[in-house]
Order: sequence, then C-alpha cells, then structure tokens
Amino acid sequence: MTAHLPLSRRAFLVASGGAALALGLAAPARATRRAPFGRYGSPSARLTERTLYVDAAGAGDHTTVQAAVTAATGAGYTLVIAPGVYRETVSVGVIDPATGLPGVAGTEMTWIGASEDPRDVVVVYDNANGTRKPDGSGTYGTTGSATTLVRTDGFTARWITFANDWLRADHPDISGTQAVAIKVRGDRSAFEHCRFLGHQDTLYADSIALGTFARQYYRDCYVEGDVDFVFGRATAVYEHCHLHTLNRTDLAAAPYGFVFAPSTAVANPRGYLVTRSRITSEAPDAYYKLARPWVPGSDTTARPMLTVRDTRLDAGIDAVAPYTNMSATYPWQSQRFAEYRNTGPGAVISVPENRPQLTDAEAESATREVYLGDWTPWKGC
Repeated sequence: MTAHLPLSRRAFLVASGGAALALGLAAPARATRRAPFGRYGSPSARLTERTLYVDAAGAGDHTTVQAAVTAATGAGYTLVIAPGVYRETVSVGVIDPATGLPGVAGTEMTWIGASEDPRDVVVVYDNANGTRKPDGSGTYGTTGSATTLVRTDGFTARWITFANDWLRADHPDISGTQAVAIKVRGDRSAFEHCRFLGHQDTLYADSIALGTFARQYYRDCYVEGDVDFVFGRATAVYEHCHLHTLNRTDLAAAPYGFVFAPSTAVANPRGYLVTRSRITSEAPDAYYKLARPWVPGSDTTARPMLTVRDTRLDAGIDAVAPYTNMSATYPWQSQRFAEYRNTGPGAVISVPENRPQLTDAEAESATREVYLGDWTPWKGC
C-alpha cells in the first residue's frame, strides 16, 4: 500500500508489551525447558501422527517454523511451538501454477504456542517494502515484506506473536516503509490470543484473489502499529481485540496514522467488523484517524467497508473527524463506513456528518454470525 507519511522513529519493541522482544523472552507461563511443549505432548509422546513439534533449542522435530511447515505435506497438521524467538520468514501454502489457487499442503493447519502465552512464542523478521532482495532482483514490495504469509484455507493460530521489527529510523534511505508482520489470504483463518506487532501495515487481512471473499476471525488479539496497520480486502471480524496506536517523534502535527485501511471488493457485502473491542494510543489526543479507505491500483472498483460497534475509542482517535481520504478520487463518504454504540472520548459525536451511524435494524446484520456465515471458528463463540 502506498503511504504518504514521512519516515519516523519506532520503538514498538518496548511499547505495549513488546519488551519481550527487546529485552529477551518473558518467563514461560506453563512450558519450561524441561517440558518445552507443556501439555501438548512431545516427539516421544506425540498427540497425533500429524502433530509436529518446533523448538529452536532442538527438543522438537524441527528447529524452525518453516521447516515444520514444509514437512507438513498434507492437510490437518498441528504445529506445537516451544517458547523462543524464531527469527525467520514463514510461508504457508504453495500456489498451484495451473489454477492459481493453493494446493492441499498446509490446509487446515493449526499453530499452538506451547506455553499458552503469546509473549513466549515470537515469529519475527525485518523486511520492508523497500528492502532490497539478496539476489539483486529488486525490492520485496509490501506482500514480500511479510514475516508470515498464509495462503491456505482453514489456518488457525493460538498464543503466537507475529512481528516485523523493521525500523524506519534505522533505514533513512528506504522510502517503502511498509513492513508486514503477517499477511493472511485464506478462507476460515482464525487467530485467538495472538499478538501482531509492527509499525506500518502490520496485519494484512486479505484474500487469495479479487473474487474470493475470504473470512477471517480475530478474537482476544492485540494489534499495534501506526500507518494503515490493519488493512486488506478480507471479510474479517475483530472481537474482544485491543488495537494500539504508537507514538511518533518525527511528525510535528496530526495525523500520525490510521488504524484501518480496508479495500473491500465492491461485490463483497461484508468487509471489516470490529466489535466489543478497544482502541488505545500512546500518541497525543486526536492524533490518529480511525480509518481511511484503500482503493488499490489493482482494484479501482473497490468499495472499502468498515463497521466499528460496541467498542471503546480512547482519546487518541480524532472524534471530530475520525475518517479521512487516502486519495481524493475515492472519498471516504462514498465508502461503507459506519459505527454503532461506541464509547469513550474518541467516539463522541460532535459533527454527526463525520460519524455515520447504523440504525438498530442495520446493526442486526453487523454481527460475527452474519459475517462468518456457516463457519464457526470455535464452539461456544
């Protein structure tokens, strides 16, 4: 995604619980070095034949996450990942060149952080859009910058931190500052108790193709960043999530950034739904916009959709003008932005025309059940 903000310094490793990366891993909640996989078995006591164990220290089947993903040659594998910082890029799913769609390998895959504390299992790398590839073939681009790329259906992750720790201040010569922690393109992708740490374009919730309406569900997750840090064209529900905007020392005036930048296909009746969540900030009051629409050059017919309901918006969100344009050609007023029963200083309605609200009748279809249809990620949701 093209950004229109100058370079800035980021200290996200220390902000909002990211100190585990900067200062070393937090003490595991349950797993220990004597039992690095906690209650999830071990290579000698495998839960199922399709359970693979990952441990950087060597106690598992594999020492890297990518090695385990590569070894999962069919569907329905579970990766149990021991506490550790896994500095690598990971790609789940191989595209069939004949169909342009993912093959069977990697589908219905589950990743489990063995300690059941997402601070303990960190998958992190530091590529950016403008980072040059080692082979000299150009730069990575936004998608190529992703630390983790998921291109299969039925992916589930629990208690994992996905991060991109590329810092603008360390690379003043690079103008392509998008640095994705994870790009998710598959249908029925679910994340529970996960963290997504980054700066610009942290969480790329997308689909495998323009005509594919991928459904994604994020529950009890934490996401932080500054510019468009939750973006893409998926149908995605964020429930009981905490989204946190970072401070910036390079900019003298607002806005510092934008929480959401959906790019929903015009034919898709459902874009992003944020419900029963909270948005906090370490920046000055009103220095962040809630959203701006992204209409990418690859799909100039996009009509971005975002509904934020029953969510607390703290003072970091500009209550007077929470939305803005990425391009004057596609004004936010022409998109599908709406709110419903939000609270907090960032949700105060002082200029009604700047804060479109759902009616009670419209809100009945702005629910997790409607957005996800016949898919229930977890029983009891």
